[in-house]
Amino acid sequence: MSRTPPSTRDQFALFRSVPTRWHDNDIYGHMNNGIHYQLFDTVINGWMMEQGVLEFGAENAFIVAETGCRYHGDIMYPDVVNAGMRVSKLGGSSIIWEIGLFRGDAEVAAADGRFVHVHVIRDGHKPTPMLSEVRAVFEPLLR
Repeated sequence: MSRTPPSTRDQFALFRSVPTRWHDNDIYGHMNNGIHYQLFDTVINGWMMEQGVLEFGAENAFIVAETGCRYHGDIMYPDVVNAGMRVSKLGGSSIIWEIGLFRGDAEVAAADGRFVHVHVIRDGHKPTPMLSEVRAVFEPLLR
């Protein structure tokens, strides 16, 4: 079975930089796998908040319904991670995100992540179609 190759920088719509921290490293000397998922949340939710489509306490929210990561290489403190972001599918009430974590200025991703956000009404977490103006925020990231 052949393995999907790592993503490259040119496959992403935008990038956000995140510094690693001392405690991100594990006993093996590289960033612990759980930290990768925290970076996915940090870069995407931070961007969504800046765009005004995610707000603490709002009636609507985006929850993660599915997530995954493929690891290709090490990231470790004191690296700066450049996280590439793209939307691979924009549904009526869901978004499939793909994130490439690049060690510094590397051209090939050290890790590739994917997660599905579902737009919900906070009370009961019932999937809810996104308004057209909300969908429009994500459309430039479609790849």
